[in-house]
Amino acid sequence: MEETIETAESRKLYPFQEQAVTKIFNRLVELPPNANLLFQLPTGGGKTIIFSEIAKRYIEKHKRKVLILTHRIELGKQTSEVLTEVGISNKVITSDVKHLPQQSHYNAFIALVETLNNRLQENDQFLEDIGLVIVDEAHNNSFRKIFHYFNDVNILGVTATPLSSNKKLPLYQTYTELIVGESISNLIEQGFLCEGQTFSYDVNLSSLRVGNNGEFTVGSHEMLYTQAIMQGKLIEAYEELSIGKKTLIFNAGILTSRAVYETFKSKGYPIKHLDSTFSDKERVDTLDWFRKTKDGILTSVSILTTGFDEPEVETIFLNRATKSLTLYHQMIGRGSRVLPNKKKFNIIDLGNNSRRFNLWQYPIDWNHVFAAPHMYLEQRYKDEWDYELVNDYDLPPEIKERFLNSSAEAFIVRDRYTMALRKGKKPQVVVDESMEDHFGRIIDNASDFDEAMELFSLLSDEMKYRMKQFGKCINSTNNHTDWQSQTYASKLRRRLMTYFAE
Repeated sequence: MEETIETAESRKLYPFQEQAVTKIFNRLVELPPNANLLFQLPTGGGKTIIFSEIAKRYIEKHKRKVLILTHRIELGKQTSEVLTEVGISNKVITSDVKHLPQQSHYNAFIALVETLNNRLQENDQFLEDIGLVIVDEAHNNSFRKIFHYFNDVNILGVTATPLSSNKKLPLYQTYTELIVGESISNLIEQGFLCEGQTFSYDVNLSSLRVGNNGEFTVGSHEMLYTQAIMQGKLIEAYEELSIGKKTLIFNAGILTSRAVYETFKSKGYPIKHLDSTFSDKERVDTLDWFRKTKDGILTSVSILTTGFDEPEVETIFLNRATKSLTLYHQMIGRGSRVLPNKKKFNIIDLGNNSRRFNLWQYPIDWNHVFAAPHMYLEQRYKDEWDYELVNDYDLPPEIKERFLNSSAEAFIVRDRYTMALRKGKKPQVVVDESMEDHFGRIIDNASDFDEAMELFSLLSDEMKYRMKQFGKCINSTNNHTDWQSQTYASKLRRRLMTYFAE
């Protein structure tokens, strides 16, 4: 379950929760019908217990019913349990519930958005006397299809990240205003969340492509993260920082997750794989194994970002890149629960995400996010090597004048590398093409061997630049890149010697 502060034995509100409840409820009382509020609180701050207490106070004051919308059955069941504990009679509307003849027995309803939408399409009076609609995970815009069925009611959305999942439907179009709860850093300082220690491993993301939804595509993720060198980085990071710890690995695609499973299994580490194709029983069995295995590793495909709670997780691996601030926080939030013997957890970033969004606990102006979501949906972040990867070396004008007899067409290593991969060729073909380019330019402009060696020397910086580009494309080490540069220069020199000796 997402909420991590309260326990089943004690539902007493913490001071910051009590303040949030009072502030939200007082504002709801002031608002006219059809005016809606959005509440932000970090994952682990206890959003369910907060909105359950608001529901309780609303029912007591207005004598009307509350509807709570969610998009996952697990969240619906968990919400029902919390409502029951605070004394609210409630009914979960699952796909099995076709009619509700005795609604007077309940003061609250919990429904999956798709299920309720189907019922309301059949009968727009399916639910009676609803005065307040509470939307869990409100950043998910699938809820909007329900709202037109409820007139003269207030809507309270709750989310850790007030950023719409659909950039064409910003949340400020639905919600009148945003109320911001405690920050991650404050909750850590007060001992309600674990401190997240981030370890970043630089990864060249130049081969990733962005889809029409604004997110990196699964296909380009699979091509990059299934490579042996990336699997090696993952194992290296695990053995350095997480060996023996309960570990959760988030991937973008099933092929990657299965590759991770095979890699760790071959090393003898306790690991299971989980994805959306698993049956309910397989899912339950896998999660049960993970809970019982102290040093267990679970690799998945972002299906455990909501509705999942394993407080003993000590390490979160972001074995993927994302442009979604929401997904970034959801993944990391799975490790933030505090236990008596757990005050810190590791965040191991293999997708340059912390450079894109800043550290997880870094303060965010959520009011600005709410008011100007486009600035957060269109990430302007660039990898530090992006400029080098999209541009050829710019020869000084005086050197360019020595190569007037050859083409000045740019040689972009990243483009050649991507083209080679698409054609199923080995990456080394890029190095061969680059050498052919340098060789041709030199012999086109040199009258003899001595002049060829002079031109060779003038191109030395460009050669190093291209080998650095190539090294980043294949994620090689600095030592390997240096070796590649030396080998490249030696081969080109020998080829020129052979040419002019003939």
